[in-house]
Amino acid sequence: MADDKHASPTASQDADKPARRALAWAHTARFLTTASRLDQLPPTELPEIAFVGRSNAGKSTAINTLTQQKRLAFASKTPGRTQHINLFALGPKDAPDALFADLPGYGYAAVSRDAKSRWQQVMADYLELRRSLAGVVLMVDSRLGFTDLDLQLLDFVAPRLANGAVKLLVLLTKADKLNRREADQALAACQDTLGARSTEESDIGITLFSALKRRGVDDAAVLLRSWVERAPAA
Repeated sequence: MADDKHASPTASQDADKPARRALAWAHTARFLTTASRLDQLPPTELPEIAFVGRSNAGKSTAINTLTQQKRLAFASKTPGRTQHINLFALGPKDAPDALFADLPGYGYAAVSRDAKSRWQQVMADYLELRRSLAGVVLMVDSRLGFTDLDLQLLDFVAPRLANGAVKLLVLLTKADKLNRREADQALAACQDTLGARSTEESDIGITLFSALKRRGVDDAAVLLRSWVERAPAA
């Protein structure tokens, strides 16, 4: 067996190719449209990947890190103020192959009760009914784990996860703030929660993620790209 210390540079470069290709693809993301209601979103046959999470879970930062763009996803100074679904197209400009959907953050206390109720319903309808939805990326603060609102969101999409129609990736954000033991505990707790809610058909992934340290960025990009490549043709 060859000693790893003597592995050729070419072998190392080959191992990095999927990540480079996936990150180059993610970098093509550009703004398409915005909508405040589900019926304002354009119909599409392109696979759509939705980014969801609590207002302070690092959703905008994760999107900007994955796409290597500083201001693609707008991070308001007041969490919870963004109340639109923003769509971004990916792939060649004349022939996009996927969409990212940035959904409003949820759970911020300063948002009015009426606004919370309205957006809870919009998000529930989106996750249950959006025909082009192929995958969901759920941002969860690794220090807090799943909150009740995160679990409610999982319930909205559970039927589509159960039959494999929609895939799920949980990004445990801000992982740089945890030591090794805390990170292992956060990962295990997340796995336990999702394991109790999964079926044989469910396609669910979990990644510790840090925008600051770029932990999990390559893995997340490769997985999202694979979702698009495996998506059934329209």
